[in-house]
Amino acid sequence: MTDKKQLKARIRARMAKTGESYTAARRHIVGADDVPRDGSWAFQGGRHPYTSVVARLTGVSEPLVFLAGGGIGAGYILWEFKHHDTAVLTLGFRNTWQYHDRWLDRTLERLDVSYDTEQTGGAKGAAKRLAQELDAGRPCVVVPDQQRIGYWRLPAFLDGHGGHPVIAYGRAGGFIKVDDRGRAPILVPEERMQEARGRVSSYKNALWVIGEAKPDLAAAVREGLRDCHRHLTQKSDSFSLPAWRKWARTMTDAKHAKGWPKVFADGRGLAGALLSIWEGVEPVGIDGGNLRDLFADGLSQAAGLLGEERLAGLAAEFTRIHGMWHELAEAAVPAEVYGRARELTAAIRQAVLEEGEAGEAEAAELWELRARLDAEPADADFADLGARLLAIHEAETAAVARLGEIV
Repeated sequence: MTDKKQLKARIRARMAKTGESYTAARRHIVGADDVPRDGSWAFQGGRHPYTSVVARLTGVSEPLVFLAGGGIGAGYILWEFKHHDTAVLTLGFRNTWQYHDRWLDRTLERLDVSYDTEQTGGAKGAAKRLAQELDAGRPCVVVPDQQRIGYWRLPAFLDGHGGHPVIAYGRAGGFIKVDDRGRAPILVPEERMQEARGRVSSYKNALWVIGEAKPDLAAAVREGLRDCHRHLTQKSDSFSLPAWRKWARTMTDAKHAKGWPKVFADGRGLAGALLSIWEGVEPVGIDGGNLRDLFADGLSQAAGLLGEERLAGLAAEFTRIHGMWHELAEAAVPAEVYGRARELTAAIRQAVLEEGEAGEAEAAELWELRARLDAEPADADFADLGARLLAIHEAETAAVARLGEIV
């Protein structure tokens, strides 16, 4: 038990320090590992919730699934809720990040995967359909609300803020068995799963039953890369590459309605926004990070698949850009100021992966700490963060132009 605790502490410390995912940090410390199982179900982990469910159920590598789905995206929105006196930062790093259903359907179709999908307002009918599929031995992709599902131990004010796809692969004793990129089953009471699936109206009770995959991988990846180029050369300053330029400008614009110097004029609420940068950019939170490293791995694999060596050079550039995002996160949330919040965030992710549920004490401490930090005035070098964002925008714009020349 002591050895296990020491290993967890070392993995957690590396995650908080480097921004690596749990899987990557664990691999660096203990090397290759066996695949944990729950009966016939093998836990294969995963880096991003969307790509991992498709990879696990089709056998296609996660980096190539990411490419087939359209690769990286860009999105920035700063929401202000005056009645709560709060600002919420939303970042998007995947193609079509704001539409989970469109991404899943399009990716499965490109990979020539047979599937059946359903979305219904009827809770009882949705629960019955899920139970029937699981009892027949057919795993399903569902999209529960992250707060309602329970195992992340999120605070009540995040109820209804949404969630990501997970695999429901079985049920027993009144529980649904869930795989959320971990190494152990997550057991969710059937009633709670029913509530969580029905919480968000835009994807209420959505379900996918995925069948056989017979992909022409080269064709799927090529079309996905073309889609990536088309998507990121659009003019939208919320849902395409101009979003980073817009964000950079609002970091220093005190007159802009959404300028950070104006929104966070007294410093209150700033800590929460900064922590949202770190949690969104680094792969230690819930959603998988900035994904430029996953894209780079996909490009490296696609170079051989498509017989296009220029993609290998582009992969190296996106690895460099991934490092730029990491440096931005470090500048926004330095360890010497926010070290405990970073450690707790990594610890919660690790607990879900290893044990199927976040620790109650650690989750309570994290959200109490975040509330306290958010209520106090905080500081940030807006000019430095803005300059870093502009550099990222320029680098990604140039890299996407190179992608367009190749595909």
